[in-house]
Amino acid sequence: MTGTTIRAMRDDDAEAVVALWHAAGVARPWNDPARDLAFARRDPHSTVLVAERDGRVAATAMVGEDGHRGWAYYVAVDPAHRGSGLGGAIMAGAEDWLRARGVWKLQLLVREDNTAVKGFYEHLGYRDTRTTCFQKVIEP
Repeated sequence: MTGTTIRAMRDDDAEAVVALWHAAGVARPWNDPARDLAFARRDPHSTVLVAERDGRVAATAMVGEDGHRGWAYYVAVDPAHRGSGLGGAIMAGAEDWLRARGVWKLQLLVREDNTAVKGFYEHLGYRDTRTTCFQKVIEP
């Protein structure tokens, strides 16, 4: 994609990344984005990728692996750039990052009511595995 670079997030991208997450609607009040960024970037098992267009952060994907599968979170595209291919490009970057580490499966979670994004992922070849995700918050 001309004019777009997919790269690992740098420290000086943090403010733009958090702003993008809010603009794209992927940030949630119960998650501290600064904490999530620091946690994802703490070791080589995960990272935050950005798609940079015209010198600005235009898309993101937090990607990591747990020893069995790869996962993507905070996949976000600047609303002004939706429909331009950035979503597919950042997901291809996440797949490449995992493939380079020998990971052969990528999973992600989609909120049940987010029907628009379900179609996007299906278009990219992802399928609903018909599984249920359980969660327990173990720290206040």
